[in-house]
Amino acid sequence: MPDLNFFVTCPKGLEYLLEDELRSFGMDPVRNAPAGVWANGTLESGYRACLWSRLANRVILHLADVDATSGDQMLGGVTDLEWQQHIPMNGSFRVNFVGQNEAIRNTQYGAQRVKDGVVDRLRSASGQRPSVDAKNPDVTVSARLNRGKLSVGIDLSGDSLHKRGYRTEKGAAPLKENLAAALLMRCGWPELAKAGGDFIDPMCGSGTLVIEAAMMALDLAPGRKRERFGFERWLGHQPEMWLSLRQEAEKRAYVGKQGIEGRVPVFQGFDQDRSVIQTAGNNLQRAGLESIVVVKQRAVDQFSREEAWAATGLVLVNPPYGERLSERKELGVLYRSLGEAVKEALPGWRLGVFTGAPEYGKSIGLRSYKQYRLYNGKLPAQLLLFNVDDTSAMTPREPDVPGEVTPRIANEERAAMLRNRLKKNMKTVGQWARKQGIGCYRLYDADMPEFALAIDIYEGRVHVQEYAAPKSVDERSARERLAEALSVIPDAIGVEREDMVCKQRQRQTGTSQYEKQAASGEFFNVHEHGCVLKVNLKDYLDTGLFLDHRPVRHWIQQHAAGKRFLNLFCYTGAATVHAAVGGATRSLSLDMSKTYVNWAQENLALNGADASHHRVEQADCLAWLAGKPTSDQRFDLIFMDPPTFSNSARMAGVLDIQKDHGRLIRQAMQRLTSEGLLIFSTNFRRFKLDGSLEEEFAIEEITRDTLDRDFQRNARIHRCWQVRTRI
Repeated sequence: MPDLNFFVTCPKGLEYLLEDELRSFGMDPVRNAPAGVWANGTLESGYRACLWSRLANRVILHLADVDATSGDQMLGGVTDLEWQQHIPMNGSFRVNFVGQNEAIRNTQYGAQRVKDGVVDRLRSASGQRPSVDAKNPDVTVSARLNRGKLSVGIDLSGDSLHKRGYRTEKGAAPLKENLAAALLMRCGWPELAKAGGDFIDPMCGSGTLVIEAAMMALDLAPGRKRERFGFERWLGHQPEMWLSLRQEAEKRAYVGKQGIEGRVPVFQGFDQDRSVIQTAGNNLQRAGLESIVVVKQRAVDQFSREEAWAATGLVLVNPPYGERLSERKELGVLYRSLGEAVKEALPGWRLGVFTGAPEYGKSIGLRSYKQYRLYNGKLPAQLLLFNVDDTSAMTPREPDVPGEVTPRIANEERAAMLRNRLKKNMKTVGQWARKQGIGCYRLYDADMPEFALAIDIYEGRVHVQEYAAPKSVDERSARERLAEALSVIPDAIGVEREDMVCKQRQRQTGTSQYEKQAASGEFFNVHEHGCVLKVNLKDYLDTGLFLDHRPVRHWIQQHAAGKRFLNLFCYTGAATVHAAVGGATRSLSLDMSKTYVNWAQENLALNGADASHHRVEQADCLAWLAGKPTSDQRFDLIFMDPPTFSNSARMAGVLDIQKDHGRLIRQAMQRLTSEGLLIFSTNFRRFKLDGSLEEEFAIEEITRDTLDRDFQRNARIHRCWQVRTRI
């Protein structure tokens, strides 16, 4: 049978695992895409993926790529396909449409045009045609739009493959089955099971992890209990081939349930909530595992070893994430209890913790040897892996109470190196800043690998940020070096110790950049190119002023006279202040955070800006840009510096700047006058500009011109472009 082309989708972050899995089904992966893998294979391998894939969401048989730069062009391309080979004339179908471009911005419109193309092709002379059934169609047509191409295929899956058929009830926050399977694979569970290991989940909820662990260890096909697949009424379906694969799966299930050399592993789940244990029991019955998997009501602090458990195995747990502040206060106790229980009961085992609050991993009292970044739905999360042994033991520490680092010099020679570097920088960078009239600047940015710090001067006060230490530096050494730095900095720079603030700088996700770090309320004013700006060194992750954008703000100030200015994702409005001081006739600044909207309004008031001409509004910039521009939304100068990623609940969607920047720039350009200018900036270090933008607009990268001397050591701090309408 000739090779077919498939696109197999999966949750974001599982692409490489899925690629390996598809090879085991006889497919030949061609390339990975975001949340999916393109692969060649036979129809049999496609059936195997539907029946056996533990990671996939959908298996789509690719038919063609259709030109789709307009709705009519897309309609014509879809009509040209031979749908009579796929959809029964007296049957039904539906269209799953995803994606958008400049011509097709609405998925409902896109789906309608694809539906019209299918119907136009199949409509007989008598007027007979297949019907559209959104709930229970014979065939599902997959249509995925990317730029000017529409990828058209047949969805062989039906419902998403993560729905195994055993879970109709749900616990409080259930993991999807394919994500649970991915966690087990990352933990090395298949190898542990083959070696005679057992599986325990001390916070099992509705039982997804323990059920998936049992299915994986016993060689049970994840699609074995599904009532229907999407290909069963497709005209290309091969029933005999499918029956053979189903029979093979049943034989493997029978052999698997006999265990390895006659021993079936122990699979146990525990939870303190009686209602979710009942739900887990119901799920076990539907999975046919009620005689193999045991679930019990038991709290973590009552966890203890049972005699039947093997000497080795896997503990995998998905504890609460503590999304509410009141809940987060309890996480340290919960994680500490988990660590104590596992260390006491299961030495020699492996522990996996899948969490949206990875900072609490330190409360477990074990040093993680591996971390995987994944997503639980749209929520960024991490899988932390630990060996439960004495060499991995560490003192539990709660992140909310990191403890004071007392200034202390443990290595005088090392401390002297930092002291000398800071004094040298004060003579060079500090002298340059004074000559330029710059009061806020970066003095030191991890110049020496021993001291991974960023040290910024704010008109006589010092803001120190400790970067997260690399894996090669253990926590004790990192704290020792920070203590040395805090001892050296005041004397080397010439400031009082009470004028120095120290924070740990880590990658922020979701809404964490908006959360308060403290509540000192200590604001003070600083000055930049004739502008007055309010900053706070203590209460937030950032201070209210991005120092690296100083040249961009100055350029805006020099070119804003007589112009209408728009500041998207405005933060505290510093760029708007420069525009107003530079003579902008009016401005609009938008940000999702009420805190920063108020801050921006105060900054403008400090500089005497008329609030009726210089407005700051709380708005989701994604939703605002997606709307139709009104007559008063025309600007001569636009500044847009979006976050790299955001999934805030206040937003209409998820922002991924690499994926979404093309759309954002195109939407912003619709609000720009014909002779206007858009300045686009990002601090995403692996950013690549969408090449198609340069075909539509006049684009010039100006990054080098936007880096002052104090940031030339860190030339990747941001990248910046000027975008104009092509003449």
